[in-house]
Amino acid sequence: MDVQTINDVVAALDAIVQRSYDSASGLGYFAALYRRVTCTVRNGISSGSFQNGPLMEHLDVVFASRYLDALATYQAGGIASRSWMVAFQACDNADLLILQQLLAGMNAHINLDLGIAAAQVSPGEQLPQLKPDFDQINAVLASLVGVVASEIATVSPLIGDLEKIGLRSETLLVNFDITAARDAAWLTAERLANEPAFLHHATIDALDLAVSIAGRAILYPPVGGDGLTLIRQAESKDVRLVIETLSQGGSATTAQAAGVT
Repeated sequence: MDVQTINDVVAALDAIVQRSYDSASGLGYFAALYRRVTCTVRNGISSGSFQNGPLMEHLDVVFASRYLDALATYQAGGIASRSWMVAFQACDNADLLILQQLLAGMNAHINLDLGIAAAQVSPGEQLPQLKPDFDQINAVLASLVGVVASEIATVSPLIGDLEKIGLRSETLLVNFDITAARDAAWLTAERLANEPAFLHHATIDALDLAVSIAGRAILYPPVGGDGLTLIRQAESKDVRLVIETLSQGGSATTAQAAGVT
């Protein structure tokens, strides 16, 4: 998908969320959350929160394009990266938690796409200039974590019980740690920046395989089966309500209120 600015990215995500809402598709869960993150980054760029706003916008566009292109390929019946295929195929699986579906998307986008995008916008010796603003993104994400967690609880009232079945700690949810994922993404960017270009395909292919395995571990953890079933049974089965909640919070009642039109 051809997006040139962060506003283009938001518009593309709006369209995905609206289509998902209209068709009651779980593909809208990650898209709705990602739109909020993108808008927060856009606000940070506008307010001067980043040292290099134009570079951050370029990173945002390149980063988002990897998700948008993967989704377009999948919806056209093609084969996207292994990591995204795992995430997309989970989107309408009624046997999975809402949180698992979100984290599968986050796993593919951060653990696979982010490092590749960073190395692309700041190749070779240019990469270090990106590091301060790359780290600043962690603060952006942290500002949303608590809010989103409370909103998920409105549609998944037993989600706090993950800790009781060994799948949640202070920093870890269903085998996914967002800070560790972003640290790993930076290491990927450094590797790609420092190795010959002819090795990139093999490096990315191996990474995609590893990330897809991690995605399957998020979706199908080896422990907590009965507990996960109880949590899942208590979740809302109203896909549109979940999309609204992830779009703008628990008070949203329509797709229009969620800001997708």
